[in-house]
Amino acid sequence: MSERHRKTGQSSAGNDTEDIEMTTSPGQNQQKAPKKFGFHLPHYEHNGYNHDGESGRRGIHPWHFLRIGFRSTSTASMLVNALWPFVPPAIALHFARPDLHVWIFALNYIAMIPSANLIGFAGQELARKLPKVFGVVLETFLGGIVEIILFTILIVKSAESPDPEETLPGTSNVPIIRAAILGSVLANLLLCLGFCFFVGGMNKDEQVFDEAVSEVGSGLLLVAGFGLLIPSAFFNSLYGGVTGGDYSRHFLEERTLTISRATSVILMVAFGIYVFFQMRTHHGIYEAVLEEDEKRDDDRHKDLKKDKFTFTECIVAILLALTFVTLSADFLVHEIEFIVLENGVSDLFMGLILVPLVEKVAEHLTAIDEAHDNQMNFALAHVLGATIQTALFNSSLVVIIGWGLAKGMDLNFEPFNIIVLILSIIVVGNFLRDKKSNYLEGSLCILVYLIIAVAAFYYPNPHTEEPSEGSSEGGAEGGAEGGGATSTAEIAAKATEHATEAALRFFRG
Repeated sequence: MSERHRKTGQSSAGNDTEDIEMTTSPGQNQQKAPKKFGFHLPHYEHNGYNHDGESGRRGIHPWHFLRIGFRSTSTASMLVNALWPFVPPAIALHFARPDLHVWIFALNYIAMIPSANLIGFAGQELARKLPKVFGVVLETFLGGIVEIILFTILIVKSAESPDPEETLPGTSNVPIIRAAILGSVLANLLLCLGFCFFVGGMNKDEQVFDEAVSEVGSGLLLVAGFGLLIPSAFFNSLYGGVTGGDYSRHFLEERTLTISRATSVILMVAFGIYVFFQMRTHHGIYEAVLEEDEKRDDDRHKDLKKDKFTFTECIVAILLALTFVTLSADFLVHEIEFIVLENGVSDLFMGLILVPLVEKVAEHLTAIDEAHDNQMNFALAHVLGATIQTALFNSSLVVIIGWGLAKGMDLNFEPFNIIVLILSIIVVGNFLRDKKSNYLEGSLCILVYLIIAVAAFYYPNPHTEEPSEGSSEGGAEGGAEGGGATSTAEIAAKATEHATEAALRFFRG
């Protein structure tokens, strides 16, 4: 390659300059690549460059930008890009016909999907220009940025709760946020991981993955599950006199809110330690695992031949997609109250199923594509990494934001949600123990998720459901005597306790 062609490929980020040094000769490629980037594979050349994230261009070229962005990472991602025509009408309808609540909600729900997909694709392109472990962490974080935006908008717009028993300020959207936190975890653990196992298992009898990825992920998920469980266990153990005390709801909610805020700070510290563990002290282990995974990539030669975004195009794509995601999320959240109150959709179904599905689409498509290419360690790193980020970081962040805004955002989850979360962690942990996967395990994870979705769909809203006359009288008598409240709280506390004991027995062996 001539000196003129080498200089042409320099990008504004400086990454291309490093890659150019690798193209002097085949012999130097073999020596310099591992030293600079830790790459073991591959040493193919695309447009005269060896680095698999190198574009061979610099700056931004509109035609290349549109063509590469539409092509995306896989056929599924490319089909998702066919939804881009929904974005302009979704934004316009919010301003032109604000009375069409259902249409605004539906169009912005659809419009978020291609925007989130572009964030995922641009994040993946950017990650390929960086060291492997840092690239995967950054890509996972960018995949979760949609979730952070949604949670932030929900808590900022949260007003006073319609529930007459609610005593904390600004909690109208809190049940949806709490359900969405656990819904994101369940969507990753059961739906996304299930599809990874299923799609990968259709091409291979069995797929294997490294314990460095699965065991650390499983342990952190258990810690996160217990961290999210503690405030709920505190409230349900004391409310109704299970421990023999007589405490008011307001007193317990204030204490639970304080515990939730302290727990959130601790969980964020745990997330920081996890990131430091991955990127600093043990990055060599993860890098070796991911390099080995590249050897098993069935479509490696095809990926290397594809045109790539430049560094500038990656940044532009991410900013553009974030703009559309923020607008659609804002308009979507604005219509949630109408959808829940006027159309009979429960808070639990909205938060546990509908919101996580739209916010996680980019991460899911990326992980499923990696599993299809026989890169299970990459797929697990994305699935478990995104789950850990939601459970440790995103959930804690929204509690702290609510704290700063004087909103009553806590981690007092419904007993149903906590039981489902603990059992899901147990199911997935059991599948990960043998370090192998197949389509049977994948299909079982998906079916479990569908069962949870059906239960969430029929879960009633306490402040909107009208009880029958008989149940009202019974409730009044129970409230007067303390028996009704005690019975409900006892059941919730005992169910939570049994789920916790089962999780401990499982992970102890």
